[in-house]
Amino acid sequence: MKTLTPIGAEPARAPLLRIERLKTYYPIRRGVLGRTVGQVKAVDDVTLDIYPGETIGLVGESGCGKSSFGRTIIRLEEPREGTIRFGQEDITRYSERRMRPLRRKLQMIFQDPYSSLNPRMRVNEILTEPLLAHGAADRRTVPQRVDRLLDMVGLPRSSRSRYPHEFSGGQRQRIGIARALSLQPELIVCDEPVSALDMSIQAQILNLLKDLQQELKLTYVFVAHGLDAVRYISDRIAVMYLGKIVELGDTRSLFEAPKHPYTRILLNANPIPDPRQRARDRIVIEGEMPSPANPPSGCRFHTRCPYAQARCRQEEPPLTGGSHSVACHYPLD
Repeated sequence: MKTLTPIGAEPARAPLLRIERLKTYYPIRRGVLGRTVGQVKAVDDVTLDIYPGETIGLVGESGCGKSSFGRTIIRLEEPREGTIRFGQEDITRYSERRMRPLRRKLQMIFQDPYSSLNPRMRVNEILTEPLLAHGAADRRTVPQRVDRLLDMVGLPRSSRSRYPHEFSGGQRQRIGIARALSLQPELIVCDEPVSALDMSIQAQILNLLKDLQQELKLTYVFVAHGLDAVRYISDRIAVMYLGKIVELGDTRSLFEAPKHPYTRILLNANPIPDPRQRARDRIVIEGEMPSPANPPSGCRFHTRCPYAQARCRQEEPPLTGGSHSVACHYPLD
């Protein structure tokens, strides 16, 4: 586990990515004319620093805003409000033309490796296209670059002439990783890169990502449902609920001493293979997650929280607490 600067303290190094009060809303349109009648608040006032060389995990239920957050910070989605600062550059309102040089530094690994790869292109074309499009190599040096990428992700060089459908799911994800690495990025958003894979293949991909991070000095934002995968690969973990971060801390402290009831519920829902450890106190969650188009007032989790009090329904808790932060009026002991 790498040593990281506590949140709220003066950092020993500048963050690679600084996100301040970020909001990403999606319009709800109705009628023949597509009139906007509301907004889905996918990401709603999120502040986060991401430091070079770390892996920060994002966890939460489906619809909590994890993927929208990951896509927004690399400008695949347009932010409504807030600031995204990459190094010394404020990229929040960059046009696509101004973002183009930064695309080499900000890449993404998608959840479904089959749908994210062009089925009509061979592996050689898939890996060559970004190199030529961004001027990262010329046609003379491209073959060597492609071979190097295949070596890095553990695929034989003979894979160059094959189509995506000829590979297994794990192999296709390795192609997706190779494509993300082709432009030598600094930060990669991993949007549930192992959720569609078998458990044994998940372990292989996670080990590959860790090895590549160490070799290439990469920074990851790792979005996932599986807590075991997040725990294995992450240095810090941010727990999201209805578009907000409700708890943020280093992996060990968050798993061993969660402060937010929602985090405890997520951990309790994670299967434990050892039957001797299954007897434990559980917090029961009730009801469905409210709609992000109409989130509750006060603490957004109060409608399902067994510890909610009157203050929770009226006042929204800020994210506070230093290196292990929590947005809760009555955090767990």
